[in-house]
Amino acid sequence: MTAALPRQAASPEEGRRRPETPGHKARRRGLTLLIIVLLIGVPAGYLVISANQSRNSGKDKESKYSAIGLTMGWPSKVQRRLYQVPVPHPADTIAYYETNNWKTSRLYVQFRTNSAGLDSFLEGMGINRDALKKDDISISSRDQKISGWKFTGPGPWSGLTRKQKNPAPTQDVVVNTADPNYPMIYVVSRTVP
Repeated sequence: MTAALPRQAASPEEGRRRPETPGHKARRRGLTLLIIVLLIGVPAGYLVISANQSRNSGKDKESKYSAIGLTMGWPSKVQRRLYQVPVPHPADTIAYYETNNWKTSRLYVQFRTNSAGLDSFLEGMGINRDALKKDDISISSRDQKISGWKFTGPGPWSGLTRKQKNPAPTQDVVVNTADPNYPMIYVVSRTVP
């Protein structure tokens, strides 16, 4: 048999505990409710905000990649580097469109720049103005149809094709110098993955 353990005497304060008042009970319940809301509500609110941002990001990407035809704005730095299209500063009226398939990837870019910007663009491609051939529309009718470009306005028009060994891109360039101070440049850069 086990011996009975002696009992410890109750503390003097334990016996004197006052009953909880309704005001104190309400404060305690309010504090408990606040803690529960903070522990559950804040993470839940964060999840809702995060989900909305993620969904909006997906919609932005969907609209970007489902675009048909030129989109106003600069191509990304990665696109410019990959397709070797050195858009100069200053440039405006900038638009681009990228197509990808299992056979060939293409980047269509148009922009207007000044005379020095044209020289800078051509230099960035490793060529100079002498490479441009007068009245040479080097961009194919297929690429014109895809991009929506029509090279029928006032000229003079000049162009060139810069061929490179794969995987480096091949570029077709058309330049409209109707305003020699602000030439309009059209580029199709294609690469084989």
